[in-house]
Amino acid sequence: MKENKELINLEKIFQFCLEIDKEKMIKRQTYLSDGSVKENDAEHAWHMAIMTILLSGYANEKIDVLKTITMLLIHDIVEIDAGDTYAYDAEAKKTQKERELKAADRIYSILPKEQGDYLRNLWNEFEECKTPEAKFARTLDNIQPTMLNHAANGKSWLEKKVKLSQILDRNKNTAKGSNALWDYSYNHFIKPNVDKGNIIDDM
Repeated sequence: MKENKELINLEKIFQFCLEIDKEKMIKRQTYLSDGSVKENDAEHAWHMAIMTILLSGYANEKIDVLKTITMLLIHDIVEIDAGDTYAYDAEAKKTQKERELKAADRIYSILPKEQGDYLRNLWNEFEECKTPEAKFARTLDNIQPTMLNHAANGKSWLEKKVKLSQILDRNKNTAKGSNALWDYSYNHFIKPNVDKGNIIDDM
C-alpha cells in the first residue's frame, strides 16, 4: 500500500515537472541583454534565482534565501495558462488576477497535496507581497527586466513608447524589498535611458 502511494506521488511530481516545461514557451516582452530575442519565463525565473543568491545581502530585512528563490522559480508558472501580462497593458491587467488564480488552481493541484499546497501558498505569499521574502522577490521581479532593458539599449522601452511615469508607477513598491537595489536600478538603468530618450520623460 505504501509503495503504491509513493508511486502515485512520483507520477504526480513527474507530471508537474513535465507540465512546467511549458514555461519555457511563454515569451515575455523583455529582450535578452544583446537585444536579439525576447526572454522566456523560465529564463526570467532562473536569472532571478541566481540574483537572489548574489544580492540577498541588500534586502531591507533578513530573508530566507531558499524560500525567496523557490518563490521566484514558481511565481510565473501560472502564465502557462494565463499568458504573460505586459506590465503596461492596462486592458490585460483588468483580467490578470482572475486568469492567474484559475491557472494556480489547476497547475499546483497536479502535485501531491502537501507539495501542491506548499507551492500554492508560496505563490499566494508572493502575490500578497507582505513578507520580507515576498517584498524582496518583487524587487528582483521589477529590477531584472529593467537591467535587461538597459543592456539592450532600451529596445523594449523604445518599441512600446514607455513613459517614465509608467515605470515609476510600476516600481512604486520596489524599494520595499531593497532601498539599495532600487536606488541602483533608478540611477544606473532607468535615468540613463531617460537621458538618451529611450524612455519618454513626462515628469
